[in-house]
Amino acid sequence: MVEYIIKRLILGCFTLLAILLVSYVLLRLAPGDPTRSSMFGSDSSAGTLDASKGALQQNTALREKLNLDKPILVGFGLWLREVVLHGDFGTSASVDPGKPVTEMILERLPVTLSLNFWAIVITYLCAIPLGVYAAVRAGGWFDRGSAFGLFLLYSLPVMWVALLLQTTLCEGGRWPIFPLKGLTPANEDSLSTWALQWEILRHYMLPVLCLTYGNFAGLSRYARNGMLEVIHSDYIRTARAKGVSETAVIWRHAFRNGLITLITLFGGLLPSLVAGSLLVEYIFNIPGMGTLSLLALSSRDYPLQMALFAFTGMLTLGGIFISDMLYLAADPRIKLHTK
Repeated sequence: MVEYIIKRLILGCFTLLAILLVSYVLLRLAPGDPTRSSMFGSDSSAGTLDASKGALQQNTALREKLNLDKPILVGFGLWLREVVLHGDFGTSASVDPGKPVTEMILERLPVTLSLNFWAIVITYLCAIPLGVYAAVRAGGWFDRGSAFGLFLLYSLPVMWVALLLQTTLCEGGRWPIFPLKGLTPANEDSLSTWALQWEILRHYMLPVLCLTYGNFAGLSRYARNGMLEVIHSDYIRTARAKGVSETAVIWRHAFRNGLITLITLFGGLLPSLVAGSLLVEYIFNIPGMGTLSLLALSSRDYPLQMALFAFTGMLTLGGIFISDMLYLAADPRIKLHTK
């Protein structure tokens, strides 16, 4: 086990290095950079471009600081050296100039993690029982009806659903039940503890719903298919022949072996939720990682983008590693090894 973990960590480091290298190369090859937009003045009424000598010198200094004046591989090597030796991902070039990007990420990370934590919990708590129930009654009216409803949910675009919920259920809409934006009420200091918790719950409901319904639909079908592969096995028929109750047969014997598929999906669920939260956070004006990624992308903030790529890569590799560890808990017969 220790040898496997060490090998996986080494492999993960090389994989992360490859991800960062490809990301950096694509950023440098893409048109535009953080210094281009600051070459122009903000006086649009005059209709002239302000490219003064001082602005040109400032942009030249910024290009040298970001190593944009050097070849791509050299620039990546210099950036990687600062990260490895000093743990320094740099400072923001355009979103919040001069502010460390790690500080910007840590400020917004708890918001995105809290959203995705509840989305994952609700997804698994609802999808797994539904998938198991549909597998037990495969071919019946519940199985067919749930399949139609789940495929319908899976096909709905997140942006369309979020905007529809805003126009119908949020303040200013047809039925103003939920807040329009944010995760905390504006008057939280004047609310009691229970009133504040209720208001926070109301703020969370719609964003979490938008993050949940698509993954809930897909996960429940995977749970159904995984159970169908197990439920007709010989040992399940043997357990029933011995007089074991149907509940014990399903949840104690069949479900544990059907967990392998769900554990595999868990490795990619968290990174996909973090990536998918970009639209949800933008529409509901939530100051999380999604909106930060959008700002970094629109302003070509290379240091911030590279830090976000590193975080997402580590999150993906960490999810895969956790899945491997969960395999052992689900089925001790599985032996983890690398060649």
